[in-house]
Amino acid sequence: MTLEILTPDKKIYEGEASSVTVPGTLGLFEILNHHAPIISTLQDGKLTVRGGNAGKEEVFLIKGGVVEVLNNKVTVLAEGILAK
Repeated sequence: MTLEILTPDKKIYEGEASSVTVPGTLGLFEILNHHAPIISTLQDGKLTVRGGNAGKEEVFLIKGGVVEVLNNKVTVLAEGILAK
């Protein structure tokens, strides 16, 4: 699936991923290939990308936002990135 992580300032990540774990407002959840369409709010926390551009795990600390999953594309609109 394709993943994009965006902030108001810039694009943080764009590429392929086999799974993405995000800090939903009601708790962590994982998004896999062919996930059902969803829009969810996110809280501050750890966003984990597996099987990405480098074929390994990458971690981003995000500051809130929303995630949209549609047609095997995951778009994360984060308020900010605290660290990578």
